[in-house]
Amino acid sequence: MSRLQGKVIIVTGAAVGLGKAIAERAHEEGAHLVITDLDVENGTQLAERLGALFLQQDVTQEERWSQIVDDVVARYGRIDGLVNNAGLSALKGPADPENALWADWEKVYNVNMGGVFLGCKYVVKEMARTGGTGSIINMSSIGSLVPTPFLTAYGASKAAVAHFTRSLALHCCEMGYAIRSNSIHPGQVYTPMYQELIERVANEHKVTIDQAKTLFLAKIPMNKFQEPIDIANAALFLLSDESRYITGSGLVVDGGMTLTN
Repeated sequence: MSRLQGKVIIVTGAAVGLGKAIAERAHEEGAHLVITDLDVENGTQLAERLGALFLQQDVTQEERWSQIVDDVVARYGRIDGLVNNAGLSALKGPADPENALWADWEKVYNVNMGGVFLGCKYVVKEMARTGGTGSIINMSSIGSLVPTPFLTAYGASKAAVAHFTRSLALHCCEMGYAIRSNSIHPGQVYTPMYQELIERVANEHKVTIDQAKTLFLAKIPMNKFQEPIDIANAALFLLSDESRYITGSGLVVDGGMTLTN
């Protein structure tokens, strides 16, 4: 398969979960892959298996973003795609709007929105410098589209990601760049991070994990959890030239969840 043949793609938060699935799918389609994560062990193992470049990264550190871009360009000469996937759902404190801790809000926002902003800031400049083309995907969530009182900071941060994505898309058009900017809005994808959310809800509501899982599943009209490959395929489409006329859009991949909210 060659839908991304020769394209240089960066995927953040790619050691596990959605990022890993996106990286694997991009590799299958011929991309030169750069994966970044704080998780050195899993990130290195994945990079070795895929023949990719692994770079350790905290996406909230601006200087590190500058270094990442310089390293990728030094190796490949350009950047064709960026998937800002690294993110947090919640930390250890309460997540409702009345009791949430400022420190948790700040952490979630810094990763979910700050990391997206910094990635776009440095990658767009490089894409513009080396031809003015490229595709940027910012991972949002259906939590940006419906109220999330049980995960307030997460939902608000993902709404900010969606808004920023559209602003970036228009900015690139106004600057004359052929750089596309789109967001993906997953529903309930069964990943390690999602398992942690289920365990958290089970603990807070004094129910079993299986009972909590049933409650979440009942919200999905298609009556099954998503798999990471569902999001990876959506990312593949937006990274490929097949989506060359799509920018400023939010692709919802949720099994129909937003139909009932």
